[in-house]
Amino acid sequence: MRRDVFQAIADPTRRDIINLIAHQTLTPNSVADNFDVSRQAISKHIKILTECGIIVIKQQGRERFCSIKADTLNEVSDWLESFRKIWEERFDKLDTLLNKMKTTPKKKSK
Repeated sequence: MRRDVFQAIADPTRRDIINLIAHQTLTPNSVADNFDVSRQAISKHIKILTECGIIVIKQQGRERFCSIKADTLNEVSDWLESFRKIWEERFDKLDTLLNKMKTTPKKKSK
């Protein structure tokens, strides 16, 4: 079953696993050593990340190594880009308003 990349990043443990493996290729056991949950739970998270195409597991001799396939996360980046543009426009409008308020003379109250 092919899962959605957004499902992969929805869980904080999976985000931590992605971050961990992004910095170095690790065995599933090495990944599990970084968490206070069972190896079985980490194995399930790794399975979901693999199904989403974010992690690739390669067999090297008797060991299996997890590595990141970061280009899969481009889907998330592309989705966020539209929001980034909206917020940039809003901040630009706020900057304009604040600059206008700075240059507008204050009226004295009676």
